[in-house]
Amino acid sequence: MTDVTEKKLTKKERTKDWIKPPKAIMKPVGRAMAQYKMLRDGDRVLLGLSGGKDSMALLVILKHLQRHAPVKFELAACTIDPEIPGFDPSPLKAWCAKMDVPYFYESEDMVGMADQHMKGDSFCSFCARQKRGILYSTCRREGYNVLALAQHLDDLAESFIMSAFNAGQLRTMKA
Repeated sequence: MTDVTEKKLTKKERTKDWIKPPKAIMKPVGRAMAQYKMLRDGDRVLLGLSGGKDSMALLVILKHLQRHAPVKFELAACTIDPEIPGFDPSPLKAWCAKMDVPYFYESEDMVGMADQHMKGDSFCSFCARQKRGILYSTCRREGYNVLALAQHLDDLAESFIMSAFNAGQLRTMKA
């Protein structure tokens, strides 16, 4: 199931509550973006938006860059609902509309899929791979050429340790 926000707000409504990221964050982000050529003019960026602090912060940073960076790019967000009790992504749709960011909602029964297809992996790593696959598919279907995930070195270290202890393999997610 896919849901795209289409409600148009006035510019004043959209920008009223925008958060300006601190320079201490934007300066190294800007340098890294330029040094590693992370974005090019015309890129279409889809952000995997979980609602956690990392992906929400990346949304604010990318929106700020979209408005102020010399590189012109489109930005959208996508949430994967794993259909588990307690997960409520509805506030994300309103937040994205307020920030004037197109929002996609994808839903998949992760527990059911894990029961059918999981072979020796932990549920967390299975679910993470499934979510990334759905995000890749959404990128292709909607014409986005860049997928942005709010992963950092702590996440890589955590996935390595989880893999070692849960699956008995020394591996991590790809950067």
